[in-house]
Amino acid sequence: MIFSKAFDLHPGVVDKTGPKTSETHWSMNTGIAALVAGSGKAVNIPDANADSRFNPEADVESGFKTNSILCMPIFDTQDKIVGVAQLLNKNNGKPFTEGDENLFEAFAIFCGLGIHNVLMYERACKLLAKQTVAMEVLSYHASAQPAETDKIMSLETPSADHFKLYTFEFNDLELTDDETVLASIRMMLELDFLNAVHTKRETLCRWLLSVKKNYRPVIYHNWRHAFNVAQSMFTMLTTGNMRKFFSDLEVFALLVACYCHDLDHRGTNNAFQTKTESPLAQLYGTSTMEHHHFDHCIMILNSEGNNIFEGLSSDDYRFTIKILEHAILSTDLALYFQKRGSFEKMVHSNAVNWSQDSNRELLRAMMMTACDVAAITKPWEIQRQVAELVASEFFEQGDMERYQLHSEPIPMMDRKKKDELPKMQVGFIDFICMPVYKLFYDLEPCLKPLYDGCVDNKNNWQALADKSNEKEMKELRTTSTNKDKNEANNNKRNSATHKVNELITSERKISETKDLTSRANNNRDKKSKTCCIL
Repeated sequence: MIFSKAFDLHPGVVDKTGPKTSETHWSMNTGIAALVAGSGKAVNIPDANADSRFNPEADVESGFKTNSILCMPIFDTQDKIVGVAQLLNKNNGKPFTEGDENLFEAFAIFCGLGIHNVLMYERACKLLAKQTVAMEVLSYHASAQPAETDKIMSLETPSADHFKLYTFEFNDLELTDDETVLASIRMMLELDFLNAVHTKRETLCRWLLSVKKNYRPVIYHNWRHAFNVAQSMFTMLTTGNMRKFFSDLEVFALLVACYCHDLDHRGTNNAFQTKTESPLAQLYGTSTMEHHHFDHCIMILNSEGNNIFEGLSSDDYRFTIKILEHAILSTDLALYFQKRGSFEKMVHSNAVNWSQDSNRELLRAMMMTACDVAAITKPWEIQRQVAELVASEFFEQGDMERYQLHSEPIPMMDRKKKDELPKMQVGFIDFICMPVYKLFYDLEPCLKPLYDGCVDNKNNWQALADKSNEKEMKELRTTSTNKDKNEANNNKRNSATHKVNELITSERKISETKDLTSRANNNRDKKSKTCCIL
């Protein structure tokens, strides 16, 4: 054990008139400290020179006179020895008492806490440095590369009419990936985004490409879904006449939230994260994936060259991020169910103050849900394809639950019940979609196409469900008829067998009767002959 620092606490230290220890003295008398460190027990030596454990050469070398020694181990929070504290020569020249030991023990505990805090701080600093490096690497690889940005910048941005962006029937399936980015730029330009938030077109292009890059290639909750949700929001705000309720910053925050609301989605829901006790579930208590989507959104914004809001003032920036966070978290359907009742009362109220923050907050939350499930309002051909994608992703999660977690998935995620998709879609529309689109139709007649599309698709799914039920009933009737026929045939066979058995039994009885009669006749003949002999 090496002492790197010694403190002289006796009188005369300040004016340097008293005796002073030296590094030589401390290094030569490490034996007692080592003894305490090894045993974990305090040592109180009233007379050092009379104790064999003390090395008197240290005093000769340094000129310091050691009389008494009190040495105490220092423990950390896990009761491991991390150091030793040692006192030499009590001021009054007397040995250290039990009271001194108790006081010094308290000091040693304080030292242990101090050492623990220092070690924890150093560890935290190292972890922070590692995190900073990891974030730099992640930001670099998560951000769009200059070549990607230059390519999009070099392309002409078609008009909104070319993409049919203002229509509720918009179809992204016809577009390439690059065209989805160009369509996104066009939506921002139509809303005058660049001038409103004082950002550059290059920054917007880089941000959109970075967001696209940070969506995983899962079956449904990917970049295409985010793009469609954003287009639905754009249409609600413009064609649906909803922009009148919000400020420009609220409008842009909503649109950005739509693009980012499912960032880094893994193709599994919050319940799956909880079941598997994933790191995300441990990190966030509720709305697990939604919190992760928002944090990922902020990570991209903080990446170099991606902050589309950097031109805003500090107050406007904080306000926009607050709106952005609330909008993304609102896509958790659990929160939608909690808020729908309040929204219904507000819509059907004759006097709603839309300048009130809480009312607009609720309206924004409901709009996020309406846009998130807007595929249910699309023309039938589009809706059916999207529904099959959603079901495929759900079935994959169900397979993982069944084969990895060894638990039965809920019906809508059970691949064994894929034929019940039409029936489940009708339930989804009735339970989630129809109420919200009816409320928006009541609020703003311009949103009627969303409600009509939802009604049409419900009828289409209901027709398929009825057809499936009819087919199932037909199969049941066929099975029942076949069963009846089999039972009839079995009955006939059993009846025939019974008759044969009866005939056999009858013949057997006749045969037995003849045998008995024959035996009786023979006996009579024998008796007759006997009588004759007699």
